[in-house]
Amino acid sequence: MTLPMTDILTITMNSALDLSIATDKVRDTHKLRCSATELHPGGGGVNVARVLQRLGGDCLALYLAGGLNGQQLQLLLADENVYGHCIAIAGETRENFTVHELSSSLDFRFVLPGPVVAPAEWQACLDWVSALEKFPRYWVLSGSLPPGVSDDFYARLARLAKARGSRVVLDSSGPALAAALDEGVYLVKPSLRELHDLTGRSLDTEAQWREAARQIIQKGQAQIVALSLGDEGALLVTADQALRARSLPVTVKSTIGAGDSFVAGLVWGLNRGSSLEEMFRYGMAAGAAAVLSAGTSLCQAADVARLYREVVLMPVGDVTGSGSFGC
Repeated sequence: MTLPMTDILTITMNSALDLSIATDKVRDTHKLRCSATELHPGGGGVNVARVLQRLGGDCLALYLAGGLNGQQLQLLLADENVYGHCIAIAGETRENFTVHELSSSLDFRFVLPGPVVAPAEWQACLDWVSALEKFPRYWVLSGSLPPGVSDDFYARLARLAKARGSRVVLDSSGPALAAALDEGVYLVKPSLRELHDLTGRSLDTEAQWREAARQIIQKGQAQIVALSLGDEGALLVTADQALRARSLPVTVKSTIGAGDSFVAGLVWGLNRGSSLEEMFRYGMAAGAAAVLSAGTSLCQAADVARLYREVVLMPVGDVTGSGSFGC
């Protein structure tokens, strides 16, 4: 398949329309007077592609979409000048709904499961990628898998990417995350809960976080572990280095999309050939910039550039040993 040259491919199997509103206080049985609805394209890989486009990255978003919501999703991506390829499905693209409580600054997020995707539909995604004449350097496999998609879907993509010399960045959860790691990826971004589920380790201290990340690396499941810690920042671990970054002191309007922006910043740095430290700073800056905007507006390039200079990295512990990755 002939495709304009692209460095980064994001794949989103469970795309969404993200609806956001605000109200003073969320209370049961009461009519809640809300702000006007904000509508954005959503889904893990879609959000990563949106951020990469703003940063000037050379990116293609591959996603599944169907029904009227799917048509709206495509129009919204076009409005943001995100270069994408949609694989049509019979089911209706899901909606996610977020209510921002003004009195507390809390976000109440309602995430729907998505349509059932038929085997022929998710196989069409694998076939489309397999037919590419030139594979992108980085593949971002991000977000949940919708009902009907095999748990080893990301693992199949990881196997294909390795065979063609591409690097996989993985941000998912549950069986799909575990199966892909068994195949081996270049970078994985788990949360603390996901890291515990993967390793079975206690994760009460920073040293335990680091050792759990090392376990993934030593097993050859990833070369880089970017552990997101929420308000505590993030930890980046390789076979011979570990870096800690605290969260930046910014005014939070919404936490939605911060993780996807973090991933986009990391990939942006990777594709630029940045050092590990620079890549980590881009990720932290993009994640912090995302919370400055309401709903799923995500980060803006100017905020990322400004916050990049404010990120402070701290080497932690003594990370030794190596794994055999083949990525």
